[in-house]
Amino acid sequence: MDGMNYAPVFQGNAEKVVKPGEFRFSVIGLDHGHIYAMVNGLLEAGAEIVAVADSDAAKAEDFCKRYPGAVVSTEQEILSDKTIQLITSAIRPDKRVALGLKAMGSGKHFFCDKPGMLKMEDIGKVREGCKATGKKYMVYFGERIHVEGAVFVQDMIDKGLFGKIVTITILAPHRLNPSTRPDWFFDPDKNGGILNDIGSHQVEQLLSYTHSEHAEVRYSAAGNMHTPDHPRFQDFGEAVIDTDSGASCYVRVDWFTPDGLGAWGDGRVFIVGTKATCEIRKYINVGTDSNGDHIFFTDSEGEHHYQVTGKVGFRFFGQFIRDCLDGTDNAMTEDHVLESMRLAIESSDKARILGGLR
Repeated sequence: MDGMNYAPVFQGNAEKVVKPGEFRFSVIGLDHGHIYAMVNGLLEAGAEIVAVADSDAAKAEDFCKRYPGAVVSTEQEILSDKTIQLITSAIRPDKRVALGLKAMGSGKHFFCDKPGMLKMEDIGKVREGCKATGKKYMVYFGERIHVEGAVFVQDMIDKGLFGKIVTITILAPHRLNPSTRPDWFFDPDKNGGILNDIGSHQVEQLLSYTHSEHAEVRYSAAGNMHTPDHPRFQDFGEAVIDTDSGASCYVRVDWFTPDGLGAWGDGRVFIVGTKATCEIRKYINVGTDSNGDHIFFTDSEGEHHYQVTGKVGFRFFGQFIRDCLDGTDNAMTEDHVLESMRLAIESSDKARILGGLR
């Protein structure tokens, strides 16, 4: 019911890509609940969790109860441990780049929650850090890599079943649950605007589904339409983006999921290709099925409906682990991560201020 605590667990048999003890990781920063999703994915792929550090001791203790393999530690102890290959983090967004640079400087790869950075200058810092250390700075774009319906459609696209992608529409509503949110969540200086925060998921999908390396923001807008207690917060945003592959995309993000919906958001993706079209209903099929991962696909052969929960898995995590060990880029390239964040930041920075509360 709350996207902040969305933490999928694969219902099938996840492939272990490493032997016990071959890939060790620790966690620094528990500010966002996505950390549990990130840890689940790594553990399912065979990684070993070692330790956790957070400024809130109670949070760290609760984390260890959930993951008994972890012990409470400190940031410095974790960074100094040469047996740890990866730092995973959901520390407050404005602190992620600094921590990532520290992690890479200590000889570790870094995997953080989205948004992976908040300012344009952060992109250059991360790129230089990766170049200087040879380590990876990965961002958790969970709305594609951790949704089986989204992974299933990626495979269909890669097999050529859509032909050339013409346009994509992404609708990404979320439930706000304001009483559960920390103060920093409503501060754009600490969390970014809505098109950077939620929107980073969507622009990453656009680049992936269209096989694009670069895109341009043609239009973006955001505003506070109905959150009077937090006047600087943005609860609605939209953007139009064109890609170097020739496809266009419209993105809408908002915090207006009604309390009556049986999921934290009715996330949908509409794809039009020259050979086929589809809709992904990610988290629920409203009024029909409380499960997500529904794909409605139409091609020259007819109409097709797939429901793929437990049938696809989340291969990103295994690929990322092997990339860290093998020096490959099969999960996601550095350029892809940074272009996704550049588009999200640019969409946010250039957004026209909409009506509503000012």
